[in-house]
Amino acid sequence: MLNAAGVLREVAATGYRFTTVTPLTHQRVMARREPGTTLRDIFGWNLPFETGAVSPSMLAGMKDAGIVRHSGTLLQSTVRIASLGDDLFFHSAYPTVQENAVFFGPDTSRFARFIRNALQPRRAHTPRPLRVLDVGCGSGAGGVAAARTLAEAGLSSAVVMNDINPLALQFTAVNAEVARVPVTLAQGDALSAVEGDFDLIISNPPYLDDTAQRAYRHGGMRLGRALSARIAAESLQRLAPGGQLLLYTGVAILDGGDPFLAEMQPLLEASGCDWSYAEIDPDVFGEELERPVYAHIDRIAAVGLVATRPSGAA
Repeated sequence: MLNAAGVLREVAATGYRFTTVTPLTHQRVMARREPGTTLRDIFGWNLPFETGAVSPSMLAGMKDAGIVRHSGTLLQSTVRIASLGDDLFFHSAYPTVQENAVFFGPDTSRFARFIRNALQPRRAHTPRPLRVLDVGCGSGAGGVAAARTLAEAGLSSAVVMNDINPLALQFTAVNAEVARVPVTLAQGDALSAVEGDFDLIISNPPYLDDTAQRAYRHGGMRLGRALSARIAAESLQRLAPGGQLLLYTGVAILDGGDPFLAEMQPLLEASGCDWSYAEIDPDVFGEELERPVYAHIDRIAAVGLVATRPSGAA
C-alpha cells in the first residue's frame, strides 16, 4: 500500500462514487459485464481493464503502490474503492475469500448511519479532544464517520483505530490520511490493544459463524455472537464518565427470540449505563440460512446497541 494515498486522491478528484453491494449482487453484475472502461468498473466492480482505461499517471501510481496485477492480457486492481458520503475507502478486491480480507459492504453503510443517528456527544465544552476508539476498524469507515459526526457538533476527537488484521490497518491508514482525519493505529485483539478509558467506543464486529473462520466474517462461538458479546462487555468497563458505546452487529434469531440481547441484558443492568437496543435490519445475509449451522434459526438480524455511562460515574 506504499504511495496508495496518491491513487486514492486522484480517484477522488474525478468525483468518483460507488456504493458497494452484497457479494451475491456483485457476482451477478460481474457475470454480465465486459472488461472495465470506467473507474467505477475498475475500482468498484473490480473488472479487468485495458491499459488505456486509466490515465498514465494513475496507472503508474497503481504500479508504484503495488495495487494492480495482470489478468490474462488485461490488468486488474487488487483493491476496490467504496464511497461513503464524501469519503472514499480502499478495501479488498472481489471476491473477499482471503483470511485477511478487509470487507466493505452494505453493513458498513448501515454502521455509519447508525453512528450518525445514535451518537449523542455529551461534552460540548470539553477542553480536550474526545477519545474515540473504533474496535475492529476494517477500512476505518466507522472511525471516520464518528470523527465527521463529532466535528459537525463542534467537537474535536482523537481517534484510535484498532484491528487484529495488519492489512486492515494499512487500508485504514491510507483512507484516514486522504480523509484528513488524524488517527492512531493499534494492532491487536480488541480492547487488549489499547489503554485507558474512552469517550466513545464504536464497533462493527464480524458476527457470522464462518466455516473458514476468516477474521473479517467469523464472530466466534454461539452462532457468531461471542466476539460481539466480549467486545460489548469489555467496552462497558472502559467508558469514561458520559462516554458512549455504539455497537452494530448481527444476531441469529431463534424461535423469535434474540439470544444476544438476552446475554447482554444482565451485563448492561450491572454496568449502571443507560442503554437502548433495536433491530436496524430484520433480515441480512439470508443466504447463510442454507448452511447446516443455521438450519434451525429464523433469520439473521442487524442490531444496534447504545450504552451511555452517566456523567457522574466514577
